[in-house]
Amino acid sequence: MTCLTVVARLQTPVSVRRIINSINYRLIGPLTGRDARNWASKTDYRKTHRRQFQILRGAYSNDEAAKMAVGGEFEAIGALLRETLIHHGLQKDHYVIDVGCGSGRLAKPLSEYLTEGKYLGIDVVPQLIDYARRIAGRPDWRFEMAQGLTIPEADNNADMVCFFSVLTHLLHEESFVYLREAKRVLKPGGKIVLSFLDFRIAGHWDIFQKNNLQDVGIGDQPLNVFISTDMLREWAKHLELEVEVIKDGDEPYVPLSRPIEFEDGRVWNQLAPFGQSLCVLRK
Repeated sequence: MTCLTVVARLQTPVSVRRIINSINYRLIGPLTGRDARNWASKTDYRKTHRRQFQILRGAYSNDEAAKMAVGGEFEAIGALLRETLIHHGLQKDHYVIDVGCGSGRLAKPLSEYLTEGKYLGIDVVPQLIDYARRIAGRPDWRFEMAQGLTIPEADNNADMVCFFSVLTHLLHEESFVYLREAKRVLKPGGKIVLSFLDFRIAGHWDIFQKNNLQDVGIGDQPLNVFISTDMLREWAKHLELEVEVIKDGDEPYVPLSRPIEFEDGRVWNQLAPFGQSLCVLRK
């Protein structure tokens, strides 16, 4: 379950939202300019993600809201993220920069693996940064507010920069700028690991159909932005990055060092799909 699904259940029922959608889109929006204001709000990723957390916080405890804000299945997905980075070359003494660290879903399991390594997590929601800092329990690690599309680190310092469920909520221009910034902070040979939504994947198309289309004219959900594999390859070419691998989100390919158990009783053994599609770029 994604954060968008959780939040949607706390808001207006879908049938009523469709009526509101139609009225706004066909009548009120053109007369009042509301469409333009909604779109401006929707493309402000700082505002939308802070608002989503406040909605969750109004219905759940801080602990529950912090975990749900990054999509639920906090422990299971956190373990999968860690295993994915290890599979793509993360070592115990590496320096990881986690863009969009949220409430520490990755930071928590990494704290037990990066015993000799460094970590920087940045995000746009201050409450989530505080939560991540607390549960990671690593006073030597940095957790900071994201400032624009920049990464607060010097050139050629990091071994790996990850964007998990980040480019999925940014405009394409913003994603390209962030990737350029990631290249700047990476050491030669360092890697960018990013997840993305792809129309070719059935589960991703459901997100477009159930979230994006139903939010037309309403604008109270964060953007869900899709990226094609051709676009990623073209970006890599212009950034002078090597495409190491691109994997479809429904392909089981991440080797697991231990089984991953989900809250609904599912258990993943040996190989796991990532969910979103995944791309690894090398500097």
